[in-house]
Amino acid sequence: MTRKLRGVAAGAGYFSHYQYEAWNRIPEVEITAVSNRTASRAEEVRQRFGVPRIYTDFEEMLDRERPDFVDIITPPPTHLEMVRAAARRRIAIVCQKPLAPTAEESRQVVEAAREAGVRLMVHENFRWQPWYREIRRLIDGDTLGEVFSAYFRLRTGDGWPEDAYLARQPFFRDYPRLLIYETGVHFIDTFRYLLGEVETVYARLFRRNPAIRGEDSGIVVLGCRGGATATWDANRYNESEARNPRYTFGEMRIDGRRGHLLLDTEGGLTLKPLGRPAAAHVYDHADRGFAGDCVFAIQRHFVHCMRSGRPFESTGEDYLVNVRLVDACYESADTGQVVQVDRS
Repeated sequence: MTRKLRGVAAGAGYFSHYQYEAWNRIPEVEITAVSNRTASRAEEVRQRFGVPRIYTDFEEMLDRERPDFVDIITPPPTHLEMVRAAARRRIAIVCQKPLAPTAEESRQVVEAAREAGVRLMVHENFRWQPWYREIRRLIDGDTLGEVFSAYFRLRTGDGWPEDAYLARQPFFRDYPRLLIYETGVHFIDTFRYLLGEVETVYARLFRRNPAIRGEDSGIVVLGCRGGATATWDANRYNESEARNPRYTFGEMRIDGRRGHLLLDTEGGLTLKPLGRPAAAHVYDHADRGFAGDCVFAIQRHFVHCMRSGRPFESTGEDYLVNVRLVDACYESADTGQVVQVDRS
């Protein structure tokens, strides 16, 4: 019998709980320890998810546990030093996004892993939401024909109160860049997954809630290499009518030469071929874990690639493309101009 992969994790914040819960459902993995600067938070994870040991020192955990991989689930400013520490010990890495506060630090994160010859996967889970996997399957099967455009409307409604984000992710309030840096990067990556590489970027960004530092509303238009246009109409300030605004995070429409496809806020897909009636497109999805259980899906992908030697979908090098596109959004918003994307 093949032995389990031994993993450790760093971080005990709100989102980390989705990752610990998902690891517990993957039989090929054993999470042996968690580190967190605040011991009480690590102890909460230990008790809730059955992690055997806790540490307050990240490098001590790496040295004592000698894991096959580490899952870094801490805020972006901590990632570079943690990745360097794991890379020095030849430990494979899963790292949360955003990779780092700046593009240069993000590049250093990727270089640290590459130079040490260790595997790095960025935990970019949105493309693993089941509706996007199914949409990609339909596009690959030529159901829509040539795709002209994709439009996504996001309204999370968690950003309007004076105490916005404090209960769940309080560091959001202090980000000088918020909507694109933290949320929009998910959709940039997803548009790339569905439509291909991006050549041009145009963005208008706004801050609606004066209690936070960064922008929380905007429109981004991406021109893709194959000719399709992706539009992201996003606003964390205003509310959605959805039962769970964080299930799909909004609604999507994709138009193609043979018809169009709609994604609703319950994960439903409706296919409308040209000249024919619209009909529900049935596929499997469930409101479990985070956003259709995409955390479980990407972590299963990590395990499969670790065992098979296959490349990750979200490599560090590929994720730097998303980082450049995020910067292009801010450049466009600052200048009011369309930005040509540097692919070098």
